[in-house]
Amino acid sequence: MSENLFPSGPWVGFYNYAPKDKHRMELTLTFAGGRLQGDGLDDVGRFAVEGRYDAGTLECWWTKTYLGAHCVFYRGFREGKGIWGTWEISVADRGGFHIWPRAAGEGETQTTAAETSQSAEAVGREIFAGTD
Repeated sequence: MSENLFPSGPWVGFYNYAPKDKHRMELTLTFAGGRLQGDGLDDVGRFAVEGRYDAGTLECWWTKTYLGAHCVFYRGFREGKGIWGTWEISVADRGGFHIWPRAAGEGETQTTAAETSQSAEAVGREIFAGTD
C-alpha cells in the first residue's frame, strides 16, 4: 500500500516564501521501509534529501541539504495528489510546499495549477498568520 501512496521515482512541485511566490523544484525520491532518500534541483541549486515517512499516518519529514550550503527541514502529509506541508530554515525563514509524483501530474497541468494555487495560499496564510 505504501508504494502507491509514496511511489519512488520522479516528483515535481514547488516551495514558497509567501502565497503566490512559487519556486519550482524537481526531485528523484526513493521510499523504502520508512526511509526517504533522494536528490533534486531548484532555483537555489542541487540538493540531497534524507528523511522518513510513515505509511500509517501519511506523515513524512526530511532534510533538504544544498550541496556545500545550508539545510532546510521539511514536514508534510500525503494527501490527494501529493505531499503538502511546511519547510523551515529558522523561525524567521519558513514557508509552504507541495510536491507530487511526476506521472500523476502529467496531463493535469491546469487542474493542478489551480489546486496548488489555492492550497498554497491556505498554507501560506496558516504559516504567516500573525506576522503582519
